[in-house]
Amino acid sequence: MKKLLLPLLLVLTACATPPTLDVSAAPEGAYVLDPAHASVNWSLSHSGLSFYTARFDDISGALDFNPNDPTASRVDIRIDPISVSTGDPEWDDTLGTDGKYFDGEKHPEIRFISTSAVKATDSTGTVTGDLTLRGITKPVTLDVTYNGSGKSFGHPGATLGFSATAKIRRSDWGMDYLTNFGIGDEVTLQIQAEFNEAQ
Repeated sequence: MKKLLLPLLLVLTACATPPTLDVSAAPEGAYVLDPAHASVNWSLSHSGLSFYTARFDDISGALDFNPNDPTASRVDIRIDPISVSTGDPEWDDTLGTDGKYFDGEKHPEIRFISTSAVKATDSTGTVTGDLTLRGITKPVTLDVTYNGSGKSFGHPGATLGFSATAKIRRSDWGMDYLTNFGIGDEVTLQIQAEFNEAQ
């Protein structure tokens, strides 16, 4: 058994390389979001007792990456609101479809399209874009960290990794239900994303 495990381990480690933070080392061009290595989590205050947290399971997107001028890169992310996941399937269905919440049957897509970016350091900056939710479009600014480029197992090209955070007010998109009863208006977004070089 050990004789079989060692060659397999060597093959697997050869298929992945540690990421480099040198932005200029990443290939320029089109990338596709890897949904298996992406997450959009959100949380809000639940009557001050805890921060209720959930995520979306159906995410897709594309990145046009410019290593020579990262601020000229563009990203387009799409989320199915009905894919909201809290751990309670019945509540998920209510959140995803009810008009008081994501109203996903009437508005079947949440979309973020970047419009500008500002570099802070070699690996951090902000990305501003238009967030469309429930048919309402408003600007949102993400605080973004570039985690580097490398080789992800199972993908022939380069992979880029990013983390991002933002705070929004759900009432800006018409989701003000129960804000007067202690359910937070401010929503914290936590995003992890890997983009694979398009083949």
